[in-house]
Amino acid sequence: MAVITSSSFAKMLWPGLNAIYGKSYKDYPEEWSALFEKNTSQKAYEEDVGLSSFGLAAVKTEGSPIQYDSERQGFTTRYNHVVYALGFIITREIYEDDQYSVVGAKKAQALARSMRQTKEIVGANVYNRAFNTSYTGGDGSTLIASAGGGGSSTHANVAGGTYTNGVATASDLSEAAIEQAVIDIAAFRDDRGLLIAAKPKQLIIAPSNMFEAKRILGSDGRVGTDNNDLNAVKTMGVIPTVTVNHYLVDPDAWFIRTDVQDGMKYFERRGDQFEMDNDFDTENAKYKATARYSFGWSDPRCIYGKIGRAHV
Repeated sequence: MAVITSSSFAKMLWPGLNAIYGKSYKDYPEEWSALFEKNTSQKAYEEDVGLSSFGLAAVKTEGSPIQYDSERQGFTTRYNHVVYALGFIITREIYEDDQYSVVGAKKAQALARSMRQTKEIVGANVYNRAFNTSYTGGDGSTLIASAGGGGSSTHANVAGGTYTNGVATASDLSEAAIEQAVIDIAAFRDDRGLLIAAKPKQLIIAPSNMFEAKRILGSDGRVGTDNNDLNAVKTMGVIPTVTVNHYLVDPDAWFIRTDVQDGMKYFERRGDQFEMDNDFDTENAKYKATARYSFGWSDPRCIYGKIGRAHV
């Protein structure tokens, strides 16, 4: 167990201390909340159970009985809330001699920063593992399923059949790739094969793609051409917002969240709690921070994604 003693921070106890560096770096503003729907929970876990719609109406001939349909229970997604915790210990001596409250204050700031960074990384990892077959959802497939995309090849429908939420060919971010994504999203169907009015609402990219995204979504003409063709992606406003996430590890992968409900979810069982206590025998002061939450997804139609060409 690591204990912060006066020998560890001797310089910090000196009168006239001017500054401490290395523990107060600026953080990016909160980013995980732009990637997920936020929910609260009062249980050990939450479960989302899919429910199929009805099929198409049948022709009723004269004198024949009505055909009755029933909804079908779909796949179950469980959100297990995990406790994340970290703490530090300082001796009574360093607490007494800490003339400017330097050690305690700085360590508390560092602890809070660690908790923030942890949540950002845990949330971003849902996207980072979108093509990783070791991480699957309620239907047994990866978040993004497409032939040749590195993850599962398809998602399963409750009533039979399959669908994809990515394309077979890996593609870097481009005007053509976004156009194809919008076309594919418009063709999304429910578990009974009926069209749903899914629309893109958010492009999610790593920092390495933010300049390309600006050119694609901000240029009046087609990007990279010397003609006067219209940039339909911008003119039609098919991508309402762009989100740059600094915790995405694949610089080439990109995602489009759709307006399909019950998609990317965050459940907060317990928010960040910071507590302090003293050990009777050692007289050491203990500080800790805890939080309990979960990230995941329920309906994969909430998102469309592509892995970059360099990662296939």
